[in-house]
Amino acid sequence: MPVVFRFFSVFPLWLLHVMGSAMGWVAFCASPAYRRRFLANSALAGYSFGAVRAAVAHAGRMVAELPRLWLGAPLPCGMSNEACVEQAYAAGRGIVFLTPHLGCFELSAQMAARHWSAVHGPITVLYRPARQPWLATVMATARNRPGMLAVPTTLSGVRQMIKALRRGEAVGLLPDQVPPEGQGVWSPFFGRDAYTMTLAVRLAQQTGAAVVLARCERLSWGRGFVTHFETLPAPLDERLEAAVLQINQAMEHLIRQCPEQYLWGYARYKQPRAEAAAGGAA
Repeated sequence: MPVVFRFFSVFPLWLLHVMGSAMGWVAFCASPAYRRRFLANSALAGYSFGAVRAAVAHAGRMVAELPRLWLGAPLPCGMSNEACVEQAYAAGRGIVFLTPHLGCFELSAQMAARHWSAVHGPITVLYRPARQPWLATVMATARNRPGMLAVPTTLSGVRQMIKALRRGEAVGLLPDQVPPEGQGVWSPFFGRDAYTMTLAVRLAQQTGAAVVLARCERLSWGRGFVTHFETLPAPLDERLEAAVLQINQAMEHLIRQCPEQYLWGYARYKQPRAEAAAGGAA
């Protein structure tokens, strides 16, 4: 399988996206459970299928572009409002980059690392090692690249993130990812309670780091990407549950800017799995 990944890593982006579009529609048509979840989640957010049908193809494009992102040559990616990132770094307290399952979220951290790591140090990101040994090897190679440091979703990994922030570096998280039991709280997301991680809030509150929102928009016809940055509209509330709600609302805000590239089929409202807690590190 690594050979297959390397084979596709040299394909032009437009061709990968064409292939991925077909894959997305095949998955949508072939899986009733996935289709129901996609339609239910998008309807909950107030969108008709016609308004977000492009997200079916974008889900496939996300998968098809992974070999190129992980093993291929760097992809073209512009930036919007990078001044807010410069200001956050200048404050010297570190940055917590937050991005939802929107567009090419894998590239968000890569782009920030490519642009700022030489001056401000690497960006530390959490990742859950894959169960398949070949995929775990590929992921470890892809995510531990120059300017990036991938740490596991364990107590040790969280401690490394805290240390990075206290050095004035940056970390990256997907706060709309359902955490294990004991590492989140139930909080509204598009009007329905979803089990939401508290780690992003705890990292920011314990270290005083700035919170920067990021979304990486996929351009048409394989022309590349644009990563958009912005700050929270207000400082995080000192109360944990109120601050988690702020994060959920910020993710909703990003998604509404580009709903046709959100992973509406993601099981956002599932029950958390039981696992040893890692999010309570100090």
